[in-house]
Amino acid sequence: MPTAAEGDLQLVQIHHFRRKLMHWYRTAARELPWRGTRDPYRTWVSEVMLQQTRVAAVLAHYERFLRMFPTLLSLALAPEAEILAAWSGLGYYRRARMLHKAAQFLVSEHAGVIPDNAAELRMLPGVGEYTAAAIASIAFGESVAVVDGNVERVLLRITGHAEDKTATGRNFVRRQAALLVPHKRLAPHPTGETNAAGDHNQAMMELGATLCLPRGPLCLHCPVVDLCRTRGEHSALPRRMQKSHPAAFLVATRKRGITTEVLLERRDADASLMPNMLELPPLPMDAVVGREPLMRLRHAITNTNYYVEIHAEGNTRDHTLRQAVPASPDALSWQPVPQLRSLPLTGLARKVLLRLDLLAVAGPQTPQRPKT
Repeated sequence: MPTAAEGDLQLVQIHHFRRKLMHWYRTAARELPWRGTRDPYRTWVSEVMLQQTRVAAVLAHYERFLRMFPTLLSLALAPEAEILAAWSGLGYYRRARMLHKAAQFLVSEHAGVIPDNAAELRMLPGVGEYTAAAIASIAFGESVAVVDGNVERVLLRITGHAEDKTATGRNFVRRQAALLVPHKRLAPHPTGETNAAGDHNQAMMELGATLCLPRGPLCLHCPVVDLCRTRGEHSALPRRMQKSHPAAFLVATRKRGITTEVLLERRDADASLMPNMLELPPLPMDAVVGREPLMRLRHAITNTNYYVEIHAEGNTRDHTLRQAVPASPDALSWQPVPQLRSLPLTGLARKVLLRLDLLAVAGPQTPQRPKT
């Protein structure tokens, strides 16, 4: 346990906090498919998906991703394009690329074995402090604290400390998290193994995600409200400024025999966002002045709201908009509609193609019974 300092949680508070938090978690926690597993690969996939992504979005991808890549080896051997296609709609595609690189590294250098402690996990490509601690505690029971935005908010409110982005402020939050995490590993229990550290970390994240919200925290339902010095919104937490940006894209289709094809553009390999992903061809805004869009929608990426117009060509002989696409011909390609689901589409392209009924929604895959 770290050495106590001024302003730290006291021992009696720590025991009281743990007891009340765990009672609440065992009775009120959401049932999520990545909970209750001791498979480090499944834990790893879920934690990477959950970074800066809503639980609802992860629920729509998690099981399907694991059906396609059920093991670390299957992920390591898969082409990157297949992984990006399965990830499409979750955003932050660098996560998928780094997950792939780490799987390949483990297969080639560690015989496909995932390390069981945070220090070794940190050595893997794309695995930071948060992800390493989450895998080590949840899958292996290591007594290491997980600190994400939700946990930080809980700790700041409990202690009454102002948000401080300096090294001193970050160290204070880490120290409180380390004081609270139980210092025991996986232990036998009459009903199965208990994982004090892993369950505690998940409970802390659950509390921040469901009750200790950034705006309008549900303090009356909080299991540790009697220990909280803030009891409400933290006055020092600033609102994130959202930027707005207009954008326009072309949807062009053609028939090749009985197959419909869609024109897509591949983003540059060195693009800062979503390199090598396929999207609808962007259009200059001055090319669509005075034109009525086929569709309008809002699409958010990080802290920017894109107010998007989707334009279609008027008829088979009107290629004015296609000629306005600034991309080089090499970046454009016609893709058959039946194959769209297997392509690494950007989230916006997937959203538009779904709304235009050009991208079928995949239902649950039922295993085929072997023939007898």
